[in-house]
Amino acid sequence: MLRPKLPDIPTPTSSNIVGTRHSHVPAPSAGRSLAPWVGAVAAVAVVGVVLTALLAAVAVSAVSVAIAAVVLRSLVNGANKR
Repeated sequence: MLRPKLPDIPTPTSSNIVGTRHSHVPAPSAGRSLAPWVGAVAAVAVVGVVLTALLAAVAVSAVSVAIAAVVLRSLVNGANKR
């Protein structure tokens, strides 16, 4: 009932088919190159990884110191009770 009417497609003649050649030319770039930003992005990524690793190392050290403190406290309290 409400169907869109498609435009008529002209049939190509033999002279149009034989003589048509398309050359693919690369399109010009629309803006600046992103090459200067690659180094900055890589530096930020490396700094982020290093800081994350340092934070993890500090957290593991804090947990190990806390466990050592609890063990030492229990040893000192056990020695005082005897």
